[in-house]
Amino acid sequence: MTPVYIALNAFGNAEVGRHGQPWFARLAAEAGADGVEVRGDLLPAAPQDDLHKELALMAPFTGVYSEPLGLWTADGDLDGGALQRGLVRAAALGAPVLKMSLGGFRIERRDSLNDLALLLRDAKVELLIENDQTETGGTLAALQDFFGAADAVGLRLGMTFDMGNWHHQGESPLEAARALASRVRYVHCKGVQRLPAKWVAVPMVESLAPWRAVLRALPGDVPHGIEYPLVGDDLLATTRAEVQRIKTLRATTSS
Repeated sequence: MTPVYIALNAFGNAEVGRHGQPWFARLAAEAGADGVEVRGDLLPAAPQDDLHKELALMAPFTGVYSEPLGLWTADGDLDGGALQRGLVRAAALGAPVLKMSLGGFRIERRDSLNDLALLLRDAKVELLIENDQTETGGTLAALQDFFGAADAVGLRLGMTFDMGNWHHQGESPLEAARALASRVRYVHCKGVQRLPAKWVAVPMVESLAPWRAVLRALPGDVPHGIEYPLVGDDLLATTRAEVQRIKTLRATTSS
């Protein structure tokens, strides 16, 4: 059965700020999730020792660490510091996967991929590239250009496929799923609805997108992370029901 993770921002930034990610990681475990995605943007601003204590509390249950900074800066420079921070935190969590977006990668700066390969040479954590909501990191053409250039230097990277993010750049998630399925190692499950000014994440069954077709195009044996809002008077029951929903949907949607 498909492993189901919970991205801890699904519980809401304000609530996570109030209770802390370890509290929600315990709730996710009780609800039957197979792991959590710890969010770097939701870690507290704390001394290094305190931060490592917080990471240690989630270490037994973390599947993915999400680094908020992109791999490349807006100026097109490889951000080795952000990558190193992500690798260190993922290792402290015992997470097998570090998730990052491309940031400001430019194909004319492809030589920096050799530097990335060197930085990853001895890493014990797998780096996955996520499609984000930007033009440089959230379009099919940008991702294909990047992966093609990485392959050319012997750097074969997998990806986190976020089902909802494609809409922010007017991209087809189904077309992207068909093109990139062989690289997908982790799926961010979420549907989308359109508000007047923006797209918002919703459970897949409430989505305007062809989510069943997208799931069928993606591998079913990789972890699937819930990244739509989890709210309710009985949060444990809500979370348990959504975990089971994803498992059931994935079991009935073969790729």
